[in-house]
Amino acid sequence: MKQSKTALSLIMIALVALVMAACSGNNGQGNTTATASPSVSPEASNSSSEPSATAADSVRTVASEKGEITIPANPSRVIGLSVVYPEFLQALGVTPIAVQNYHPEFPSYLEDAFKNTIKMGIATTPDFEKILAAAPDLIITPVWWSDKDYDQLTKIAPTVLLPQRDDWRDELKDIAGVLGKPEAADKVIQDLVDHEQAAKEKLDTLVGDETVMYMMIMPDGIVLYGENIDRGSFVHKTLGLKAVENFPQSELSITISLEKLPEYNPDHIILQMNDDSNETIQNYYKEIQSSSLWKNMTAVKKNQVYLVGGEEWFNLGMSPLANRFAIDAVLQIFENKGQ
Repeated sequence: MKQSKTALSLIMIALVALVMAACSGNNGQGNTTATASPSVSPEASNSSSEPSATAADSVRTVASEKGEITIPANPSRVIGLSVVYPEFLQALGVTPIAVQNYHPEFPSYLEDAFKNTIKMGIATTPDFEKILAAAPDLIITPVWWSDKDYDQLTKIAPTVLLPQRDDWRDELKDIAGVLGKPEAADKVIQDLVDHEQAAKEKLDTLVGDETVMYMMIMPDGIVLYGENIDRGSFVHKTLGLKAVENFPQSELSITISLEKLPEYNPDHIILQMNDDSNETIQNYYKEIQSSSLWKNMTAVKKNQVYLVGGEEWFNLGMSPLANRFAIDAVLQIFENKGQ
């Protein structure tokens, strides 16, 4: 009896081992992605002499502010948190499945690309339910925005926290590194540099020494931008348009009342309302337009005030897509002016 039990036990152990081996083989095949590991050339991946990809080939390890993180090698459902990360993803050829949006609608340069992208709104705490419903396989976010939410985000999908950067080019490179596409970031940056240079040369011919000022209407004042801050730098350094001489060089921007506006009297004004849908801002702009101070400004008398969209220019100076759109818009303004 004892011997029978022993023999039976040995048989059962052998059967269990066989079943486990078979299951292990099936699981390995089930986790294999159709795309080869980034380190394997397309020719190698198609060769019948090469072994099939393993489960390890379907993941990569990347650096983050929380240490090394394991992510899918080829993520297909990516969320980039913060209002500018979605634009970086799109610039790199990856359309995000859900975004945080400041405005009700996407800027026109993203409308087609984001037609199937979920809008989650903007808040200090992200909408975890919508993120979960979007079923992402990767979340990428800046540490300054999502450090406090990291633990909850990682329960939904692998989450890569990236460092805070002062230059959008560094942010783009960080994200490209996560996606395994560093050369794509270099191309986006260089293409924009080439576009900027071509536009600058064309605007030099179209505008010459005439002065241009970037002006934003706020609920309680008017903001003028100098050449050392995002919008002002874009107008005066990137595109080479001449600033008014009496703008205080020690200031990045200045907030003034309507009464002070005639002191800065450019030939051209690029004007943006901080929020196009804000009734207070709309009424303030109407008040400005009805003022004799406004009507007597050079740009106004020459019909050289150009209203630009708040949604389209919201990320200006922070995104290659926003910058490219603005370059084309400024070119169109002055090309049409010459006709």
